[in-house]
Amino acid sequence: MIRVLVVDDDFMVARIHAGYVSRMPGFEVVAAVHTGAEALQAVAEHRPDLVLLDIYLPDLSGLEVLKQLHDVDVLMISAARDVPTVREAMRGGAVNYLIKPFSADALAERLQQYAGTRRRLTAIGPEARQDDVDRLFGTPTGTDPLPKGLSAATCALVEQTLRQAGGDLSAAEAAARAGLSRVSARRYLEYLCVVRRAELHPRYGTAGRPEHRYRWIG
Repeated sequence: MIRVLVVDDDFMVARIHAGYVSRMPGFEVVAAVHTGAEALQAVAEHRPDLVLLDIYLPDLSGLEVLKQLHDVDVLMISAARDVPTVREAMRGGAVNYLIKPFSADALAERLQQYAGTRRRLTAIGPEARQDDVDRLFGTPTGTDPLPKGLSAATCALVEQTLRQAGGDLSAAEAAARAGLSRVSARRYLEYLCVVRRAELHPRYGTAGRPEHRYRWIG
């Protein structure tokens, strides 16, 4: 389980964000706090893997909290959209930045990306190749642009899932392994077929429509 600390000055917003996280498979909320001082104390006490950190806190700026955090990943969540703030968050080591207001799906996608990156880091082993690093950072490895609505990080997650399967997978099986919805996984699988990094194999049963199976071909 990926342990998450939620930090937001608004009690109701913190509760909503914690609810979003709790509904994500593979994630659990260890605490929800509302000030910068509470955030630093909660990190020391609970040792979370990921902190959802607001910037506008009553005592310390979330950016100031970010500078004091070590050995924990941070996803910034804020209404601040000015470029200097975003740049400072990136320089401070935030793994992502989500602008309020946002939907549950938007947060879910960032959490899925984060979980996928952790899985890929674990799977790489003691040393990384350049293509491993490219996938971790969401760098496209080919010349084909992604269709609108698809993200490089999620595409890399589906690609890694298919590569590690050792055989073919249905969209539902790929979705379960990657922590995505079946519809979303199928879109990425179809894209990988279009760019010829995967191939489709229909499996015919005793009755009804054939099941679509996808296999990595590189």
